[in-house]
Amino acid sequence: MAWIVLVVSGVLEAVWATALGRSEGFSKLGPTVVFAVGLVASMAGLAYAMRTLPIGTSYAVWVGIGAVLTVAFAMFTGQETVSATKILLLAMIVGGVVGLKLTH
Repeated sequence: MAWIVLVVSGVLEAVWATALGRSEGFSKLGPTVVFAVGLVASMAGLAYAMRTLPIGTSYAVWVGIGAVLTVAFAMFTGQETVSATKILLLAMIVGGVVGLKLTH
């Protein structure tokens, strides 16, 4: 169960990170609310997962999922350029996250 919560929390990290960028310094209400709710839910899930999973592994997986999804979403929406190098580097992060799960 902790792994499922950790993955969902990683997804929520991408949500709040994207919302933070779209809030334009907290000047837009909608993205600011999404940021706040996403941040609290993401941190709560990370804290829950850390009850049973190692802190280092939990944090690395959480950040990895959030970072990859944030960049992938930005590429998909055209806010970030797409390149083979970026895709390879994101795949390496995903490989690291999977590796951490497999070695746990």
